[in-house]
Amino acid sequence: MISIIDDDAFVRVATDGLVRSLGYRTTTFASAEDYLQSDRINDTSCVITDVQMPGLSGVELQSVLLAWGDRTPMIFITAFPDEKVRRRVLEAGAIGFLSKPFDDEQLIEHLQTALRSHNAAGCARSTAGGSRAIAAGAGPATLARFEGDGA
Repeated sequence: MISIIDDDAFVRVATDGLVRSLGYRTTTFASAEDYLQSDRINDTSCVITDVQMPGLSGVELQSVLLAWGDRTPMIFITAFPDEKVRRRVLEAGAIGFLSKPFDDEQLIEHLQTALRSHNAAGCARSTAGGSRAIAAGAGPATLARFEGDGA
């Protein structure tokens, strides 16, 4: 399952169509919060997420997932490329960082890399948050929204 998270409905639908055309199952979310509260976290093989969204950003989402022990490969897409953000998410394990509008072939290449990585690593998951989230870079305000959810 490929989870696509973007507050822009057009980008969400277009990305969903591209990924489905490759034969993958997808699920879409309008926000990082929707994803974290869904039942799709444990069956997601790759997350494709926008960087800047209302509420929890894609970068904050990555921090929360890492704090929970979830190493699902992530691909970031953004209309506002920033080298500092790019470096941060890649150092935290992201597979790719693409600027909108992105080239379909680049996304496909990153997706294939992500799925190979996911299959090879087995992507351990844990829904435990706690103090590990702060160590992973998720601030107290971010954690307060999801701590104890088990989402």
